[in-house]
Amino acid sequence: MSAEDRIERARKLYEQAVYSGDGHLLADAERDLDAVEADAALARGRILHARYLNERARGGTSPVEDPAELPLFERASELYQALADTRGQAEALFWIGCLHQIIRRDDETAVPHLERSRHLAAQVGDRSTEAEALRHLGIAAHMAGRLDEARERLEESSRLRREIGALPGVAANMVGLAYVAAAQARQADALATLDEANAIAQAHGAHAIARQVEEARTRI
Repeated sequence: MSAEDRIERARKLYEQAVYSGDGHLLADAERDLDAVEADAALARGRILHARYLNERARGGTSPVEDPAELPLFERASELYQALADTRGQAEALFWIGCLHQIIRRDDETAVPHLERSRHLAAQVGDRSTEAEALRHLGIAAHMAGRLDEARERLEESSRLRREIGALPGVAANMVGLAYVAAAQARQADALATLDEANAIAQAHGAHAIARQVEEARTRI
């Protein structure tokens, strides 16, 4: 059901409650509005996160975390849990973990949220969120020096992304896999992985990923 449909249904339930005197209808209206609020909070939080990433990519002064971002994701998670919306909760938990990892550089706090997100996403067959969680768990493993685990997580994330046709996301994972290969002294594998990542990125207009490929090539 779309947000517009939910809001319209809440309006009709209000009218029915007023005219019929049946106050129980209001609980259903509130649930519809809670779902709309959760979706909007998650969407707004994602926009703030994307703004942070874009500012970071431009270089210069380090971007500052928007103080509204985490409360938006936490509110979405709270509402989805109350609504028993497992898919929504999995996505909100991913974004909480992502914020702690990417913006706050705090994997200790991020990883439990990412693990829980992965579990819930797998439970409801949400391959997109599961792939996202696996990617960031792979990043955490890489940062901790657990290279085999990092490779396994990133490869599984890529498999899921290929299944759903998220090829720019595959290219992004391949950049991470190239860094892992280089850290394992598999230089030829690293460079070949970057070549494939670049081809995918160019074919899909993923210019930000293409820039990451070139940066990785220079570092490796």
